[in-house]
Amino acid sequence: MTKATCGDSKVAQAMLDSGCVGIADSRIPNIKDMSEKGVKTEFMLLRTPMLSEISDVIKHSDISLNSEIKVIEKLSEEAKIQNRIHKIILMVEMGDLREGIAIENLDQIILRCKKLEGIELYGIGMNLACFGGVVPTKEKIDDFCKLVKLTEEKHDIKFNLISGGNSANIPYIIDNPEKTRINNLRIGEAILLGLETVHRTAIKDTYQDAFILEAEIIELKIKESKPFGKITQNAFGETIEYKDIGKINRAIIAVGNQDTIPQDLVPLDNDIEILGSSSDHVILRLKNNSYKLGDKIRFKLKYGALVNLFTSKYVKKEFV
Repeated sequence: MTKATCGDSKVAQAMLDSGCVGIADSRIPNIKDMSEKGVKTEFMLLRTPMLSEISDVIKHSDISLNSEIKVIEKLSEEAKIQNRIHKIILMVEMGDLREGIAIENLDQIILRCKKLEGIELYGIGMNLACFGGVVPTKEKIDDFCKLVKLTEEKHDIKFNLISGGNSANIPYIIDNPEKTRINNLRIGEAILLGLETVHRTAIKDTYQDAFILEAEIIELKIKESKPFGKITQNAFGETIEYKDIGKINRAIIAVGNQDTIPQDLVPLDNDIEILGSSSDHVILRLKNNSYKLGDKIRFKLKYGALVNLFTSKYVKKEFV
């Protein structure tokens, strides 16, 4: 998935060059941009299509994840207009309570889909761990695979794509490569940052530093560790308790909440502590005096920080 990098074409091409057989993104403008920049592959739209973008969904994507029959019917109508066949993946609700069709409603939706022209009932999928934090346990995966088998038998169909989850599923798939019908995972964090998303542990033979933030020091001073004066909420409505440890070496770097999630930045220098942030500033404690004004502080990134940095137009992206 390229959604964390705003559909960056260089990232997409690197994924394809490394063996990926398709690219998935949650935004049609990203898919359109990648295609126009020469990325040639099958594109999957991850987020359930908006009714207002149906024409572009058919025009720019090959597959979409769906949970609303009204949307599927509109996709069918538009596919006929554009003389195309659009593949759909039916997302079923397995407990995480993000997108998904209730299991008791799945049969009637399949019956309706089989009558529609312009679409191909290509696959079935589920999502866990993203919204509700529900872990893709063996029991959850087994239940999903049993549902797939039962649905195929009941409706005399064969799903081509069994999209069984995301980066959270990686540990199970690695340990049980032959024990599941799942043949597709929608992975973002796993491929970009080398982490599974249940415990955020590193996946074997992957790197966690493919993306590094460099931010310039714009102020460097010895200051008190605790704000002084009458204290109220900060600019983001937070009331923060600061420890008084006397005067400390403080640096401000030229990045802030408008650009990223500061608490999801991990300093590469263990002697640096993130104290807080505002819209355009991150305040650091430097436990050594080796830095000077204008130096760049380097950070590894958690997923939320990566998403926001790619979204910010104020952050320059350099590919090495």
